[in-house]
Amino acid sequence: MRMKLNINYFIATSVLLLIEISIALFLDEGFIRFTVGDYLASILLYCIIKSFFKLKPLIIVLITLFISYGIEWLQYINILQLLNIENNTLIKTVLGTSFSVGDLIAYTLGCITIYIIDLKTSRTCTL
Repeated sequence: MRMKLNINYFIATSVLLLIEISIALFLDEGFIRFTVGDYLASILLYCIIKSFFKLKPLIIVLITLFISYGIEWLQYINILQLLNIENNTLIKTVLGTSFSVGDLIAYTLGCITIYIIDLKTSRTCTL
């Protein structure tokens, strides 16, 4: 696995991170906070990986889904309560607090979207 900065994905990462922070800071509830936020979170994670590692898009999308689903599973087992850190606002914001099948769907749709975008914009890309 080679590390090399991909400036386009690094810029996308920076923009998405600012959007996600804005959503977290300014929206307490609703479709954008919960569904769009999770959709963008999976795209953000893909872009972070793509910014630094030269991997095939399919590998990156699988890693992204694994991490996203893993975080949702941690919510399912109530990891914050198990570790006695449920009062930590930053960790609650990053990891979330409740399991939702809708979140899994949002992560999946985000991964499908960025995967298709990556395939369409990559000239030498193969699965």
